[in-house]
Order: sequence, then C-alpha cells, then structure tokens
Amino acid sequence: MADLATIPLTRNDGTAARLADWQGKVLLVVNTASKCGLTPQYEGLEALYRKNAAQGFEVLAFPSNDFLGQEPGTDAEIAEFCKLTYDVTFPVFARAPVSGDAKQPLYAALTDAAPEAVEAQAMRDKLKGYGLAPNEGAEVVWNFEKFLIGRDGKVAARFAPGVAPDDPRLLAAVEAALAASA
Repeated sequence: MADLATIPLTRNDGTAARLADWQGKVLLVVNTASKCGLTPQYEGLEALYRKNAAQGFEVLAFPSNDFLGQEPGTDAEIAEFCKLTYDVTFPVFARAPVSGDAKQPLYAALTDAAPEAVEAQAMRDKLKGYGLAPNEGAEVVWNFEKFLIGRDGKVAARFAPGVAPDDPRLLAAVEAALAASA
C-alpha cells in the first residue's frame, strides 16, 4: 500500500502538496461537489474544522465530478463557490476523480486502506431508491464520503456520505483521533 503522506496532490490554485504537509495532524479527507443534495455538508465541515483546528485538525476537500456531473465547475469556480457560499477556510484541492480506473492515487490508497465505510450500504440503498446507481465494493459511494486519518498518518475511520459532519459517530472518531499521539 502507498504511503499516504508522500502521494503527490494538487491544490485548487495549482500548487503542489502532499499529506505530509499536515504531518502530525488529524485529517478529514472529503470528496466534495457543489451541486449535490449533500452540498450543505460544507457548512458542517467548516464548523467542525473551526471547532477543532487549534487542536491539530484539518479538513481537506477534494472536489470530484464523478457522480452525475455534480461538480462541473473549474477549480477557480469551485474555490469561489466554497468561499462565497459556505465561507470555507479549510484547504480545497484541484478537481479530480475519486472512483473508477482514473481515480487519483490518494483515493486509490484510501479505499485500499479502508475498503468499507460506516453506513455505506444504507447510503447505497438510499441512492438506489432515487433511481441512482451508486458505486459498489470499496469504491467511494457518492459525494461527501469522509476518511479520517490519525496523527500517525493511517486511516482511522471511513464514513459514507450520509454520515453528516455533526454525526455523533464521526465526532467521537475525531475526538479519539485528536486525543491520540502520533
């Protein structure tokens, strides 16, 4: 399995990054979209970030257009949307695939490290109820799936998109990760 910290990433402004840039911090990696029914989760993600940033917590947003074209904007349009609509202050990365054969290396490593998300089947069933075809298996189910990475750089938990940023299970996992040493 790839070392998560060394995988090359591209920020929304085109600059290079790696998860190692946040070494020793607790990270919540989320694939996002601006035209999804779950888009209001940006508000909860920002609140979670602001509440815990001083303790070494970061939210990292990875926009993706993988699901029904729900992130059609350019990187500049995505950045503007995030700032103006939800006053997002956490890092937003360049739009890239998070599922399928073309998925970015970070998401290949994340799904390999944590093949099943909390509430994944419930989310799949909900999407099927809307006549949609969600991803199966280890693939990211839909927009706003969350991977929690501990201070040690390892995936500590994975939550399906329907698990909101204020869900007690996610909050407990974040608190536990923040309490752990690197």
